[in-house]
Amino acid sequence: MTLIDIREQAKRRTPEELVKHLNSFELELKFSAGVWFFSPGGGRFHDRYVPEMSIEERLDVAASLADYGLAGVEAHYPIEVNEDNAHLYKELERDTGIRLVLIAPFIFYPKTYEFGALSSPLPEARRSAIKRTRRTLALAKEMGCDMVVVWPGIDGYENPFGMDLVAARDRFCQGLAEAMDGVPGMRVAEEPKPYEPRGHILYGTTPEGLLMAQKTESLLQNEENKKLLAEGHALVGLNPEVGHMLMGYEDLPNGFSLVLEYGRLAHTHWNSQPLGNYDQDLNVGVISPEQTEAALYVLKMYGYRGYFGIDINPERMSVQQALKNSMDALRAANDRINSLDHEKVIWATTHPDKARGWLEAYLIRMRALNPERLPPMEKLQRD
Repeated sequence: MTLIDIREQAKRRTPEELVKHLNSFELELKFSAGVWFFSPGGGRFHDRYVPEMSIEERLDVAASLADYGLAGVEAHYPIEVNEDNAHLYKELERDTGIRLVLIAPFIFYPKTYEFGALSSPLPEARRSAIKRTRRTLALAKEMGCDMVVVWPGIDGYENPFGMDLVAARDRFCQGLAEAMDGVPGMRVAEEPKPYEPRGHILYGTTPEGLLMAQKTESLLQNEENKKLLAEGHALVGLNPEVGHMLMGYEDLPNGFSLVLEYGRLAHTHWNSQPLGNYDQDLNVGVISPEQTEAALYVLKMYGYRGYFGIDINPERMSVQQALKNSMDALRAANDRINSLDHEKVIWATTHPDKARGWLEAYLIRMRALNPERLPPMEKLQRD
């Protein structure tokens, strides 16, 4: 497996260069989906609404969506992908072209990790999490996956009083670095989430995730890893999820641009979510579709070439319909941003004193079903 080169993300462009890039570059909407939501379980307040599905049945669902555009699947080790069923994923790729894009270590649900996983102050629990993360990296490398995604969902706290939070963050990064040095050359992408299931999750926001990435890389000792770092590759990136970002009241374009600025956008997870609130994992575009468009435009501006992972919880419709809706929502948003006059957009944002209100008026008309029914807008007065 060759490490995917994402260094180009950090490239700076002049306004003229940016316009040229926007006119020539289009996002390739390669869709992936996590098999964990193919058969949603119940929650705290209601029973499950659909029957449990075996991995074989879930992969059959994935296969049925190949012609609709599904190109990848994602799974947790060892509950959804493991040494005994890895052949099923290989068969899926052979028969449909749908590949296993990433694996995530299952280090947040089991009772062992009640008080944390990689950050746990309990040596036995922490060693278990490091061992599982290392094995996940090894299997991902064997399977030709692009990366391993680590979600520190159980690494956090409710009552911070008296906690040595610096030590907790040290333990997390040191444990992750140890696992990565055991399987050199594999990229890890952390997925921030501010809260739930813990009251506060370590490295829960986009800026915190960037700090974690830099800190963990500074702890790597394996010579192969150090060589890749010296060449400017990011071995620890981020997998921002739209819903998690909005739970933390982040602005999507700003959050994604922060990760791209440092060349660390390894993967993306898409859904929709009210600001704050619990993690709803709604279909893409159900809420705030304009944020989806603005986020995609940032990815287009900085040349993102990775997958668009769908991470939803379709409790009240079939997973097939939910995935189709989500893929179509991204396709429609991408078509809208590609249809914009990029030269005028960039000119307006770089000359705000001469384009007061113009971009807002322009976007209103570009989103309108019948823009000709609106009064003509004033022309952009460029020198």
